Amino acid sequence: MLTGPARLALLGLGWVFFGLGMVGVFLPVMPTTPFMLVALWCFAKSSERFHAWLFHHRLFGPPLRQWERHRVIPLYAKLAALGSMAASMVYVIGFTETAWPLLAVMATSCTAGAVFILTKPSRVRDP
Repeated sequence: MLTGPARLALLGLGWVFFGLGMVGVFLPVMPTTPFMLVALWCFAKSSERFHAWLFHHRLFGPPLRQWERHRVIPLYAKLAALGSMAASMVYVIGFTETAWPLLAVMATSCTAGAVFILTKPSRVRDP
């Protein structure tokens, strides 16, 4: 556990990422779980109390515990993430005048994220 300014910085970042995750609950183009994972990591380094609170939260806790214990991304989270990435790509390509180099960066980022998500199991494997 860190102390001093580093602890305060990580505690603040934890709340920022928690807030971004909360926005993701209501906006389909924002993911929730990745932000909550980063918030959980920040809290683990800065506050046992907030780490325990988020880790055992009735809504956010189960997917965070599945990830931490088994590196599992639930199917609903995969579908939401992939759907959000696809919808974002369609929107940017179809309704904006974004330069091709930026579209290539976005497509590469989305592809890397999709590969990562799809290579993780959707449920805990039987022992």
